[in-house]
Amino acid sequence: MSTTSETTTSPTPDPPGGSPAGGSPAGGLPAGGLPEGLTRPVRLIQNEATTEIPVHLLFRDDPEPAPVPLRPAIVARRQGTGEQPRLRRPAAARPRPVPQVDPELAERPARVLPGAAGVLAGACGAAGCAVTSWWAGVLPPLLLEALRLPAYGGAVLGPAQWAAYAGAGALGMFGFGGLARGRTGRAWVLNLFGRYRGTVRRTGLLWVNPLLLRRRVDVRLRHWRGEPMPAADGNGVALRAVTLVVWRVRDTARATLGVEDHEAYLRECVEAALVRVPVEPPGTSRSSADTSRSSAGTAWSSADTAGEALTRLVAADAAAIGLEVFSVRPVRVEYAPEVAAAMHRRRIAALDADRRASLLTSVVDSVEDTVTRLTTRGLVDLDDYERKALVKDLTVAFCAGPAAGSSIGMDMFN
Repeated sequence: MSTTSETTTSPTPDPPGGSPAGGSPAGGLPAGGLPEGLTRPVRLIQNEATTEIPVHLLFRDDPEPAPVPLRPAIVARRQGTGEQPRLRRPAAARPRPVPQVDPELAERPARVLPGAAGVLAGACGAAGCAVTSWWAGVLPPLLLEALRLPAYGGAVLGPAQWAAYAGAGALGMFGFGGLARGRTGRAWVLNLFGRYRGTVRRTGLLWVNPLLLRRRVDVRLRHWRGEPMPAADGNGVALRAVTLVVWRVRDTARATLGVEDHEAYLRECVEAALVRVPVEPPGTSRSSADTSRSSAGTAWSSADTAGEALTRLVAADAAAIGLEVFSVRPVRVEYAPEVAAAMHRRRIAALDADRRASLLTSVVDSVEDTVTRLTTRGLVDLDDYERKALVKDLTVAFCAGPAAGSSIGMDMFN
């Protein structure tokens, strides 16, 4: 039983040139490139709302795209696959703001007089009080006889005498009350009703206005050894560092009026610098390497490097209040109590490992030298098995000690 399938084809439309379907085009070739007598039906896509669209119009070749210039691109590697990510350029660090004080607050010399002027004024005031007492007739007769002064009779303590007493007493108080002694390495900062009036750095006997408030400041070169302060090494291990600071007061006005206590301010600056600068404890591998290089004159030790960094930071912070810092150096560095025991064990283990490595290196060199000399001079003729046994015995001998080495040597030559 056979089944016949019928294929229905749509009628072939006339080509745009007007030639019938199955005819040849103007060029003389068969339609669609087929032999004479065969025609290819044109497939159509029918739309309910539109007309029929030829399929070959939907798959026309697009024009070649215009070339687009490409820029060189750097693709970051994916993280989590073992590949290193692309390193970004570090951003420039912003400068840390420097503390500022009143720009008008600067040291200037105060107006003072020589001490002789104060002595003279005080003596005049005392003499005026004595003359007023004689004028008022209040001096005792014995004093008058001793001074050979005539008695002034008929005088009483009236308003004129009291005014003379007040004037002479005020002159004497101002004269003697303003006397001061200036010493080397000391200065006075003078204030009048809360206003800065100058600084006195002169030495000797001086006369200063007694109405001014004096505040003594030490301007000598000073050193300060601080208490143990928190610090850290390059790996972030907690330390306790004792520093030695050499400094002096350069501007007395800013040091006394710019802050409440310039010594406490300096202490806080040192503590803040210790947090930012890594300090290596003595005896560590890094500090030992730096010290060995510094002894050869090729580099500084870690303590010198940390000291320079600390000096630079503290000097920059303390300059705003008139302090001049010459050096800040750690004189004692130790581990913090909470990590001291663990770091002590770690240090002992590192020393033990270094000792073992050096011992093993020396043993291997000695064994190699011994075997080379024996074979080179022709004292023994060893094959591979005997050479391995000899190396093993020599290694055990050198590691065990002289007694084991002598016994093994006797066995080997016997």
